[in-house]
Amino acid sequence: MIASLRGTVINQFEDSIIIDVSGVGYGVYISQIDLNNVPIDQEVNLFIYEHIREQSHDLFGFLLIETKHFFEQLLDVNGVGPKMALKILDIGSIADIKNAISSSNALYIKQASGVGQKLAERIIIELKNKIVAGFSTTTTFAGTLNQIGSNDEALQALTSLGFSVNDATRALVDIDKSLPLEEQIKLALRDRKV
Repeated sequence: MIASLRGTVINQFEDSIIIDVSGVGYGVYISQIDLNNVPIDQEVNLFIYEHIREQSHDLFGFLLIETKHFFEQLLDVNGVGPKMALKILDIGSIADIKNAISSSNALYIKQASGVGQKLAERIIIELKNKIVAGFSTTTTFAGTLNQIGSNDEALQALTSLGFSVNDATRALVDIDKSLPLEEQIKLALRDRKV
């Protein structure tokens, strides 16, 4: 089983990349949010989901392990395959999608290409209890957010990379604010990938 790949992105396509790992080029499907954050000719680490069928062996990559976990939750829904799950991830941040599920907002889920009313409702029904159990509201980290500061550049950088405010706040809470901005972001990203 391939759990992760670390290598250089040598090509980008509409919904996938080719990552060179020690001379072997792996084709990896990737969400639009992650695709926008993997520059060509730079090293990247991706968490991998393998989808093996009789006719194909597809790899799906994620910059953050929590994105992979949510992707796998989506796959548990009858009628959602890996490519459909990626399309759902393309409609917004994980926090926004989870919010839509927990508030039964089928209209938001239907924004994903190929998702109709019935499938959107099935996603909500099958995942709502799982999402609510593991989903933190923005008030949970209100004190921490005030401590970090809502205008913090590192916080803004992480949210622009697709983190929810909660996740960005959590990632930055133990990082020394006197470090340069780039170092704070690197540490936050590294800690979130563990």
